[in-house]
Amino acid sequence: MSTTATIILIVVVLVVIAAVVYGVQVVRRKQLQNTFGPEYDRVVADSGSRTEAEKELREREKRHASLELKPLSPEAQSTYAANWEEVQIQFVDNPSAAVTAADDLVTRLIAERGYPTGEYDERLANLSVEHARTLEHYRKAHEISRRNSAGEAGTEDLRQALVHYRALFADLLGTDPVPSTGTTSPAPAGTTETSTSDAPAPAPRTAADEPESPARDTSR
Repeated sequence: MSTTATIILIVVVLVVIAAVVYGVQVVRRKQLQNTFGPEYDRVVADSGSRTEAEKELREREKRHASLELKPLSPEAQSTYAANWEEVQIQFVDNPSAAVTAADDLVTRLIAERGYPTGEYDERLANLSVEHARTLEHYRKAHEISRRNSAGEAGTEDLRQALVHYRALFADLLGTDPVPSTGTTSPAPAGTTETSTSDAPAPAPRTAADEPESPARDTSR
């Protein structure tokens, strides 16, 4: 074989190898994007390097694979759903305490599913493998909860926190925690039917909501 033919053959082999390597990278990248969804873009933006971000995400997958995760029994699902209803009822009279209770309940559910509940960032990383699409809800809820602890969250903030907590809670639970609110109620004639599955938490009770005492008859 001539020198020219040998060089051409080497070049062709290198091109084929490069194409195979590139193809593998594309497939692995697509798998990570499908697994992590919006979390993929967030990690890439935070790290400033796609290569480093993908390395971090693959490490998360390895750690996640080592966890002993378990589904909830129907009884546990019912118990957690009932606990969530209590949180929503509590919000009416005490929004601040309800958000704290929601944070505690979500943390308990995370532990019940088999996830470590140590550092907050570690929780995010572990949850991101299977619950990436509701992870941003958890971040927003956690931030409002932090401000709530500092006395810096308003009532509307607290309402939004409960909505955000509910998104991750339902994802971990595997079902809507309050199924009855997810149905579409028939609307009166001339009105539009609305679904309450994404409805915010109920408004907190105010003094104006309390029933007035009947006027005392002083004519006698």
